[in-house]
Amino acid sequence: MGRQWLHSKREVNANKRAKITSKLVREITVAAKMGVPDPEMNPRLALAVETARKQSVSNDVITRAIKKASGAGADAVNFETIAYEGMAPHNVPLIVECMTDNRNRTGADIRSLWKDGQFGSKVMFLFDHRGIIEATIAKSGVDVEEVAIEAGAQDVEALENVPEDHTGARFFTDRTDLYEVSAALKAAGWDVASAELGYVAKDRVELAPEQRSEVEAFLERID
Repeated sequence: MGRQWLHSKREVNANKRAKITSKLVREITVAAKMGVPDPEMNPRLALAVETARKQSVSNDVITRAIKKASGAGADAVNFETIAYEGMAPHNVPLIVECMTDNRNRTGADIRSLWKDGQFGSKVMFLFDHRGIIEATIAKSGVDVEEVAIEAGAQDVEALENVPEDHTGARFFTDRTDLYEVSAALKAAGWDVASAELGYVAKDRVELAPEQRSEVEAFLERID
């Protein structure tokens, strides 16, 4: 039984690893598609490449992702970004952005995955479109509000699951200030894990524990 458990655990870890790599490659693809396919001239792409390398994603995989998005490789694909709106279970508003080379296929996939909620409900007005930066620093007890002001962020909140000897924060910026704030945080010694444009809810939805579990399962499936 021990060997079976060990094999199962290895499979779980391998699946998690593959999922992380897939997300990182997807972000590289999005960044390369939306800007110049050169990390030195595209801050979002530079951060995506840096993050991927920290997770041991090979240079070959990174290069293929950039070429695929920019139309330079043999497997180049013409991607487009689509946003879907709706309600997750328990009336939690949700926006899902997809990058796809087949609008009809992706629309059908998302619709089928959204069966437990209300697909197509208009919820965009419930969100602000902002820059979102997640970062940590190897110091405890840092005043993140002061850091946010100095870096030029508009708002900040504590980051979950941070080691006791670290401070973690999620910084919110105006869309045009995202990479300027990210650079300021790096200069101040922060390790920036992600910097991207996203949707921030204007009001939080309060859920009971069992309701939260249902919504998290729904989001996991969509993701």
